[in-house]
Amino acid sequence: MKVMEYIERKLQEKKMHMTLIDPAEQSPKESANIAYEAYLAGTDAIMIGGSTGLTRELVDDTILAIKNKTNLPVIIFPSSAEVISRYADAIYFMSLLNSNSVEYLVRQQVKGAPYIKMLGLEPISMGYLIVEPGMTVGRVGKAELIRRDDLKTAVAYALAAQYFGMKLVYLEAGSGAPEPVPVEMINAVKKEIDIPLIVGGGIRTAEQARSITEAGADIIVTGTIVEEVKDVKEALGKIIKAISP
Repeated sequence: MKVMEYIERKLQEKKMHMTLIDPAEQSPKESANIAYEAYLAGTDAIMIGGSTGLTRELVDDTILAIKNKTNLPVIIFPSSAEVISRYADAIYFMSLLNSNSVEYLVRQQVKGAPYIKMLGLEPISMGYLIVEPGMTVGRVGKAELIRRDDLKTAVAYALAAQYFGMKLVYLEAGSGAPEPVPVEMINAVKKEIDIPLIVGGGIRTAEQARSITEAGADIIVTGTIVEEVKDVKEALGKIIKAISP
């Protein structure tokens, strides 16, 4: 089964949770242990990515280690064409739509497309939108951040992604953000689009996760929390239970 088919089927049953692991933050072995704990907690997929410090070798080693511990789908969340791994199950073929740099709008995608084709890696098209505060990814991606109170602009970008034929929209506050994307924005965007909505950045509690899915998010992504807590299974278990009771 293709990963996008897996996502679509899961979403017919429940809200989804994905765990984002940054290979630059720990060893491949430690990343694999995090992925296994996330699997035990009930996460639906593992995303691999980070804004800085990644090499293809590190990404390869991390994915291989994870696949030795769990059979969850592993999806690359790429920062550039240089981190595409032959060992992943799929890659978000994403455009940072509110970037001021053509590099993140299309050039990295052009660089990576032939390699994705050669590997037979499943591309999942995505419109990626960075909301204030944006954190490192906003700075690295040269994003013109969507203001937290600017619902109209967020909706317009999300609709543009859908009309481009993209399969997913991702609202991102940035890894480690002090607050997630506002629920008012999530609700406004979800009311206007017909494709699944992913929300990530700054989600640390079950209450935040519940309010975000109730506002309309189909998939939530948590990443920083798995690097900060001692018991990944317990921390993610509470979040996952809150979105899929």
